Amino acid sequence: MLLKYFYDEKLAHASYLVGCQKEGVAIVIDPSRYIEQYIEFAKKEGMEVIAAAETHIHADFLSGSRELSNLYHANLYVSDEGDCDWKYQYLNEGRYKLVREGTEFKVGHIKFNVIHTPGHTPESISFLVTHTSQNNYTNDKPIGIFTGDFIFVGDIGRPDLLETAVGIKDTAKIGAKQLFDSIQKIKILPDYLQIWPSHGAGSACGKALGAIPTSTLGYEKMFNWAFRCNEESDFISTLLTAQPEPPKYFSLMKNLNKYGPPIRK
Repeated sequence: MLLKYFYDEKLAHASYLVGCQKEGVAIVIDPSRYIEQYIEFAKKEGMEVIAAAETHIHADFLSGSRELSNLYHANLYVSDEGDCDWKYQYLNEGRYKLVREGTEFKVGHIKFNVIHTPGHTPESISFLVTHTSQNNYTNDKPIGIFTGDFIFVGDIGRPDLLETAVGIKDTAKIGAKQLFDSIQKIKILPDYLQIWPSHGAGSACGKALGAIPTSTLGYEKMFNWAFRCNEESDFISTLLTAQPEPPKYFSLMKNLNKYGPPIRK
């Protein structure tokens, strides 16, 4: 298995290419608009990008998933969780699979299990990754999880953007409760799991994101305030207090990614 980390410092956005070297195929997680970087890297490694996956409908950058599907025939794996207000609206035009809690798919010998982790947004999902072509001992053991805007290094995603940036009233507290429940679900996973988030320090998707690019679940259990806060009411209060003002472009970007960013010629 090959894992390549891509980071846009201006947007504090992280995306990832996961490749199966045995089969020569790769998937991009939460791709940015600059899809050439993934295609060129894959070619250099003797791989073909055959898929892209999104953890949720993003509000802070323009997604490259639609272009990867239309220009390079990549299969899309996107969330079918949440209510009808936040479903992808452009998926009738290409290759896609709607995924939910419990969905499993593979890219080469790399298995992805979908976990519904709402709170930042209702449709948010995480991808638990297992490399199935290793020895018998590790064949069924996950190695990491792509958490999107759910878990960051030292923080978690903010639950108020649907209310403050998009204008859907009374959703912040609901999202905060969902985040509390999502953390309880993730806590039972092994401490050794690597955590691969979609943002780093400087992102407006959380209050206090760390500058370290990746983490482990055990580290977050020890140092992330959200994992150490065991009372739901305290958790909700702390999470909703002093969230920064969201950038004005978030609402526009959310809708562009929902209805499909324009494809460059």
